[in-house]
Amino acid sequence: MDPQTVNSPRLKILFVMLVAAVLHQTLFAALRWGDVRPHLLLLMAVAGAIVGGADRGAVIGFLCGLLADLFLQTPLGLSALAFSLVAFGVGSVQSSVIRSAWWIPPLTALVASAAGIVLYALLGAIVGQSQFVRPVLLLVALAQGGVNAALAPLMVKAMSWAMTDRVESSFAR
Repeated sequence: MDPQTVNSPRLKILFVMLVAAVLHQTLFAALRWGDVRPHLLLLMAVAGAIVGGADRGAVIGFLCGLLADLFLQTPLGLSALAFSLVAFGVGSVQSSVIRSAWWIPPLTALVASAAGIVLYALLGAIVGQSQFVRPVLLLVALAQGGVNAALAPLMVKAMSWAMTDRVESSFAR
């Protein structure tokens, strides 16, 4: 098989997305504290926007959200809409911010993840899922944002790898 085909950014993004979905539904489903657990698919959308900008981030956010919606009993497309809007916003802001500081991706993940959780709840309330808007929504959103902020450096590194099409092996010559 051609190394360029195997090293395609689309295949690598799909691989990272599937690994994130499996970890989200298995390992991180068991690591919950009340309503708080890492939301890897939302984090992947945010990291995709940090690395790839607004347009690529929105597409990755939509696909991650659609994948997340397959495991939820909410209207199909609700997560996809929320994740793509958040990722587009992150990509728009991120393009104007210097990325050299180590703390920018975790801070971005914290704010964007919290915003994504709140946006998801508000969009859900608009389409008849009013149970999402509760008094503890902001606390849960901030806590999930904090957990995602801790995982942000790893996800940004994974998305940086996935979005490059360089062949980094000596066998590719």
